[in-house]
Parts: sequence; structure tokens; C-alpha cells
Amino acid sequence: SSKFSVNISILIVAVVIFLLVLHHNFLGLSDFLKRELSDSNPLGLQPIDFIPAAPQRLADERHDKEISVVIAASDERLGGAIAAMNSIYHHTRSNVVFHIVTLNDTVEHLRLWLSNPALKNLRYRILDFDPRVLEGKVQVDPQKADTLKPLTFARFYLPSLVPHAEKAIYVDDDIIVQDDILELYNTPLKPGHAAAFSDDCDSTTNKVAVRGAGNQYNYIGFLDYKKETIRKLAMKANTCSFNPGVFVANLTEWKLQNITKQLEKWMALNVVEELYSRTLAGSITTPPLLIVFYKQHSSIDPMWNVRHLGSSAGKRYSPQFVKAAKLLHWNGHFKPWGRTASYAEVWEKWYVPDPTGKFSLIRRHSEAYEAK
Repeated sequence: SSKFSVNISILIVAVVIFLLVLHHNFLGLSDFLKRELSDSNPLGLQPIDFIPAAPQRLADERHDKEISVVIAASDERLGGAIAAMNSIYHHTRSNVVFHIVTLNDTVEHLRLWLSNPALKNLRYRILDFDPRVLEGKVQVDPQKADTLKPLTFARFYLPSLVPHAEKAIYVDDDIIVQDDILELYNTPLKPGHAAAFSDDCDSTTNKVAVRGAGNQYNYIGFLDYKKETIRKLAMKANTCSFNPGVFVANLTEWKLQNITKQLEKWMALNVVEELYSRTLAGSITTPPLLIVFYKQHSSIDPMWNVRHLGSSAGKRYSPQFVKAAKLLHWNGHFKPWGRTASYAEVWEKWYVPDPTGKFSLIRRHSEAYEAK
């Protein structure tokens, strides 16, 4: 009978092990299905693919909470997006998922680049942006047809890009992150605020602002106050503007307030009435955001958007300050892949070479252009 009870015990242990394995596999499968969750949405933003889970060892090290980071990747600036993502991944233990918004003809190039062993643990989703959503909302000058960059408007459509997230971070492609993105993600947003930006006046970076560009940091620098539609809004002309190249969005609030529809309304009105300032600091995406978020946004820590590295003002930063910055932003004319920008060597550290060699040609071209 003792032999019989030993056999029974072995049988019970075997059954328990079998059930545990089954349970584990089932959980793995349900996780996998969850990761493949994305359905298509009204924007025609078709998720093209999503990398499976990181290997178990990494999954254990990376904390569970999924952090959605949205970045636009246009073909001529693909190297920027690659370096930005690489820097974010290496400074966090959080479970970051990149939502890379691109145009159809860039997908192959992007996928090939991301297959580099140095980037193998990045988790991402490639989203194909349909420029047709912008029809009637942006003025296309036939003389400068190529100046319209549809992907700069991707940030207006965040809830469609990350339909299942409650919160998301948007970053431009000309940034490098030097700290844990989780800290930026945890930026407190006031009740009723759909986004947090870095204000231009009180930012650390404004201390080195370009002289003579006084209006660049006020609403009057972006909006035409001679137009009645703008005057009727009763927004003070000297209100401090903010930089939309890095922000944290509360998507629940965004949807509640229908922010996308509001932004589209101002885009369409501008086509008819030309509401944006003529001296505009190069960004046609900023004015609608300034109107919709007037006195209705929270602030991110200025060290999470240390900017103007791409303007001549960037040269005024001390190496110690650049080292201390949590996020460096090369907004302005000189991009870090052109090498004539200040602190391009910091960017270089996170850059992974283009397998097609196409981006190297772009870099050489931009250097020649900047040297003129």
C-alpha cells in the first residue's frame, strides 16, 4: 500500500505540474493576444505590425506598466527617430511601447533599420498615417507643395494612434532622452487638463533665447491679432507660448473634450481666414494648439525639454547643463545629424547606422547645405 500511495503522490505532483504549465502557457497566449489587440480605426491608421514580447529575462527586468510613446518618422529624418527611441529605451526599465507614425512608402526602410541587433529589444507598432485626413485643413501652396509635412500633424490625432491608452507621451524626432521617461510620463496633470507642455517664458532654455526674436515666445508671434476671429477669442497677445515638440497627454480628457475636432476646426478656419502670424517661427502645427490649450494645460519640468540646440543659441549652453538635461531638443535650423549643431556628439552616441546608406547621403547633403 505504501508503494500505491507513493504512486498516487507522484501522479498528483505530475497532474499539478501539468496544470501549472498549461496555466502558464494560457497566460502567455492571452498576453500575446492582448499585444496583438489593435483593431483598425476611423483614421485609416492601420497598425502594420507589433513586435512580440521581449524575451522572458528582459520581461522580468522591465516593469509591467505599459508606457505609450508616439513619434513621427519621416523618411528623410528616419535616423532622428531611431536615435530618439534608442536613447529612451536605454534610460528606462519601464515597459515602453513606441507608436511610430509614418507614411506608407517609409515602412520597409523603417522595418529594415529596426531589425538591427542593437535595436532588437525595442517594442513598437508601426502606424501608417493617411495624409488625406488633412484635406481642406491645411493650405497647400502649389509652388511649395513639398513644404507640407503631413506627419507634423500626427500629434493632433493621438487617441486614434493609441486607442487603448489612457495617457501618452509625444516626442519630436530631433530629441535625445538622458533620463527615465517614466518620470516624464508621471507628470501631474491638473483636473480638466488634456495635456502638459513646457512653457516658453519660464523655461530654463529661454535664458539663452535668441535676441531679437522677442515675439517668438508669445502668442502674437504665432497668431495674427489683426484678424477679428483671433481678437474675439480675447487671448492676451503677450501670453507665453509653449513648445509642442514634447508633451504628455491625458487621452481620456482629450477624448472628452474632443480636442482633435477642436484642432481641426482651427486648421480649417485658417485655410479660409489666414489666422496664423506671418512671422511664424516655422511651425504651422503650433497655432491651433496654442488656441485650444490657452490657459488650459499643465506644465512639464523644463529639464524635460531643453531646447534651441538646433539654433545658434544652443551654443550658449555649458557642457554641465547639457549633461544635466533630461531631454535635449534640437529644434531650429541645425539638426544633430548635420553635425554642425551644438552637441551633435551627444546625439551621435545613440545613432544606429542606416542599413541602406540612404540616411548617410542625407547627412552629407545637410552638412554641405549648412556650411554654405
